[in-house]
Amino acid sequence: MELFTVEFWIALASIILIDLVLAGDNAIVIGMAARNIPKENQKKVIIWGTVGAFVIRAIATLLVVYLLNITGLRLVGGLALVYIAYKLLVEEKEDDNISASSQMWAAIRTIIIADAMMGLDNVLAVAGAAHGDFPLVVVGLAISIPIMVWCSTLILKLIERFPWIIALGSAILAWTAAKMIIEEPLIKMYFENGFIKYGFELVVIVLVVLIGLRVKKKNAEAKAAEEVAL
Repeated sequence: MELFTVEFWIALASIILIDLVLAGDNAIVIGMAARNIPKENQKKVIIWGTVGAFVIRAIATLLVVYLLNITGLRLVGGLALVYIAYKLLVEEKEDDNISASSQMWAAIRTIIIADAMMGLDNVLAVAGAAHGDFPLVVVGLAISIPIMVWCSTLILKLIERFPWIIALGSAILAWTAAKMIIEEPLIKMYFENGFIKYGFELVVIVLVVLIGLRVKKKNAEAKAAEEVAL
């Protein structure tokens, strides 16, 4: 696709719009993963996590034709995202004995893995809008990075002020995971009934949030009892 043509700008605008519309889940993951990192490293986690996700997304878009042929991809990605939604909910601030760099890279790794798992819909949409023009995909993703960083920073600040947003974010990620599982061609036929489809989504959300909150409460009680014993 030639530069500075009407078709080029329409395709570029479409890619940027797709990235922004589908970026909500990604921003939530980034904000939640960075919340327990020391404040001086939170910006680094957000930036490097976003850049890592961008690289994975660009590569995945290039390989989208091959990805479509992988049986069970959505199912595996959905199940992995269920675990990530749970993990981000129960995760607490790391012990001070753990190095700041270890904490930071662990958070970045979580962001990149989560984005890779839930980015398939984004990849398919972007690949379709780009009509096979990979450089156009890269440009569109690059333009969306600063906006993603800003959204993630905003979510992080909201989490600090309203801790209940953590549970809400986990519920949203669980919902995304449930939708991915439902769209898996191997089992999609079992969810054609609307009651079963939406019931499954609701069950996944409720289980992740309730189990996560219960485990988080137990961990907090165990930690408090340990501190009293000391």
